[in-house]
Amino acid sequence: MLKSLNASELKQQVSLVELLSRLGYEPVPRRGREAMYISMLRDDDTRPSLSVNDELGVWYDHGTGKGGNVIDFGLAYWKPAGFQEVVEKLNEVYQRTPLPAKAQTRPRNAIKEPHYKVEVVNPLGTRLPITEYLKSRGVFHVAGPYLRELNYYIENKKGNRRYFFAAGWLNECGGWEVRNRFFKGCIGTKAISFVDGNPRKVAVFEGFLDFLSWKVEKPDDDRSVIVLNSLSLLKAGVGKAKSFPDIDLYFDRDPPGLLHTREFIGELPYATDRSNVYDGYKDFNDKLQASLKASPMEAKPADLFANVKVPFRR
Repeated sequence: MLKSLNASELKQQVSLVELLSRLGYEPVPRRGREAMYISMLRDDDTRPSLSVNDELGVWYDHGTGKGGNVIDFGLAYWKPAGFQEVVEKLNEVYQRTPLPAKAQTRPRNAIKEPHYKVEVVNPLGTRLPITEYLKSRGVFHVAGPYLRELNYYIENKKGNRRYFFAAGWLNECGGWEVRNRFFKGCIGTKAISFVDGNPRKVAVFEGFLDFLSWKVEKPDDDRSVIVLNSLSLLKAGVGKAKSFPDIDLYFDRDPPGLLHTREFIGELPYATDRSNVYDGYKDFNDKLQASLKASPMEAKPADLFANVKVPFRR
C-alpha cells in the first residue's frame, strides 16, 4: 500500500490532469499550456470553462471565478467535505492506481512561461473593465495607493505573444499578483507583499482584496501590513511578522485558512485571530460584497407606497 500523502505533499506531487483522469474527466484539446474541461463543479456548464495548468499545479473555473490548487479543487468537488476528509479522498484516488508524480516536486514559482514583459504601468482609472471589477469588489476607492493597471504580454518558446491587462499588486521580489474579472494569477516570482506602517503593529492577510476590504472598514488604522499572496508562503509571513509585538491575523474562514491560522499562532503564540469580524463569510471581501448588495435594499422602505398620500377616496 502506498504511503498516504499530507496536504503539502499532495499539492507538490499530484498532477491535476491525472487526478481528473482518475475521476473520469478528460480535457478537450489543450489551449497552449492549459488543459480545458467542461466544468465538473457546475451542472450548467456546456462549454469548456475550467482550465488546468499542470506545470503550476493550479485550476481556474471561468464560470465561477474560483480556482486554486489540488486541495482547493477537492474542497469544491467533494463539497461540503471538510479539509481533512478531502485529503483522505485525494489519497484514496491517488492509491487506486499510482498517479504519475510531477517531474518538479520542489516549491514552484508562480510563473513558468518562458518570457513575460510588463509594457505599461498606469495608475488606476485608465481602463474601465479594471475599474468596474474593483468597484464590484467594493475596493476601488481605497485601491489607488496600492494597485496599478498593467499591460503585459507572455511569450511562448515559439515567440508567439498573448497580451493581457489586469490590476497589479506588487510583491517584495518584484513580481505582480494580477487580477481581473476573468483571471487570477502571478507574473514573475511569487512572494509576500509588505506595506510599511506602525513599526509595532501588523495585520496579516491571505490576499490583497482582503487587505483592501480591511482598509475600507478601517481607513485610519496605521498598522503595517503583510499579504501572503498564497498560503504556501506562510513561513515567509511568519518570518516577516515576528519583529512585531502586536499581530492581527485575517485569514479565510475555510478549512485551509483556519488550519494556517492555527499554524501561524503555533509559531507566534501572541498573534490574534481576528477573522471573527467576518464570521459567516469566507473572507473579508465576501463580507464587504454582501454589505454592498444589501445596502440598496436596506435603503428602501418595506412598503414602497407607505409614504404616498392619497388625496381622495372612492
